[in-house]
Amino acid sequence: MRGVVFGMAALPAIAAAALAVLSAGGDGARPALVEEGRMPDLGGAIGWLNSDPLTGKTLRGKVVLVDFWTYTCINSLRPLPYVKAWAEKYKDAGLVVIGVHTPEFSFEKERANVETAVRDLKVVFPVAIDSDYRIWKAFDNHYWPALYFMDAKGRIRHHHFGEGGYAQAEQVIQALLQENGARGPDGSTVRVQADGVEAAPSAAVQSPETYVGYRQAEGFSSPERLARDVAKSYRAPERPAPNHWGLVGSWNVGAESAVLETGGGRIVYRFRGRDLHLVLAPTKDGRPVRFKVRLDGGAPGDDHGADSTPDGSGEVHEPRLYQLIR
Repeated sequence: MRGVVFGMAALPAIAAAALAVLSAGGDGARPALVEEGRMPDLGGAIGWLNSDPLTGKTLRGKVVLVDFWTYTCINSLRPLPYVKAWAEKYKDAGLVVIGVHTPEFSFEKERANVETAVRDLKVVFPVAIDSDYRIWKAFDNHYWPALYFMDAKGRIRHHHFGEGGYAQAEQVIQALLQENGARGPDGSTVRVQADGVEAAPSAAVQSPETYVGYRQAEGFSSPERLARDVAKSYRAPERPAPNHWGLVGSWNVGAESAVLETGGGRIVYRFRGRDLHLVLAPTKDGRPVRFKVRLDGGAPGDDHGADSTPDGSGEVHEPRLYQLIR
């Protein structure tokens, strides 16, 4: 069991504390390809990155993979190395990969934030910005991540929700390309090496995803009751139970975020897992925020994350998922 004390140096907004969450599905025999209906229209996007707007007409004759994702969701980020590898490996064989970015939090709706994430994550395939959820609703989708596989006739032939199942997914791509007359796929599957927030999860028992906004908050254990949409001072819980957390200092807790009102505040969280991630944002006027992580009462050392140093220091420059412990 690990305990983290997270100290804030300025006034950040925190959207969620995202621990590594369970994977969905293992790799095995290729699933049967059945017809699940026509690919819905993609016209609901408010904009496109890396491409002109794509439609059923422009995609005619192509095998299409649609990946619903959002840039602060750890479950969306860990499959990205595979999706990027498939886009590169099969582009000449007739595959078009489309990332549909549908936000979970309000700040993820902003085009500039999506552009920054796409650039930082080195996503070069087309991305539809689905901030109004119109493509999400057209697919009747309910999950991040969600993969939909379309054949060259525009029919949905397979889908997969959650992480995992990468070999199966690639076999589906190969089968649909072969149906379309492609000769390139040889049956081999990609192998990826990823680090930071894109690294594969560990198989160890993990703490669940945790939210600090009151709309989905669970496990809050500071002595004071959690106040809504008003600044309030909190004290650390003396002995938080596993997967419980508390605030220290003056915080204004909103529906999907918590904002530190004065410097020196902390978040205390008792968790089990290899990694600890937290969604952080700078001040409203964009000023960077310095933070420091403590693990089991001391500096994380070799257990520091991609966004923290061995002494636990780090700095928030844009709203995104930060890896604090690894």
